Amino acid sequence: QVQLVESGGGLVQPGGSLRLSCAASGSIFSINAMGWYRQAPGKQRELVATVTSGGSTNYADSYADSVKGRFTISRDNAKNTVYLQMNSLKPEDTAVYYCNARVRHSPYTVSEYDYWGQGTQVTVSS
Repeated sequence: QVQLVESGGGLVQPGGSLRLSCAASGSIFSINAMGWYRQAPGKQRELVATVTSGGSTNYADSYADSVKGRFTISRDNAKNTVYLQMNSLKPEDTAVYYCNARVRHSPYTVSEYDYWGQGTQVTVSS
């Protein structure tokens, strides 16, 4: 019912930058929180950053400690799109990055459902 399509991953040298995008489409009335997660080989998926429907990232858990000051999450509600600007990339940022959206399908229900993108590979290496 809802598709999330990510783009922008790739290979970058340490210290470089990448910008990830994730566009949501389908049966959408509104989108609450949107976020980015990542999973490195042999590790559990972890939260990278999250943004509220109003665009706020001013919460203690809006960013993982490991990316604070380097990554910036933002969203364009008109386009149902979330972005992740990644600067000063490190080899330990290498992972598959997934976007997440909490979607409300109808104005007649308050139920919300989580959807995930297919993932985009980010590799930081010299």
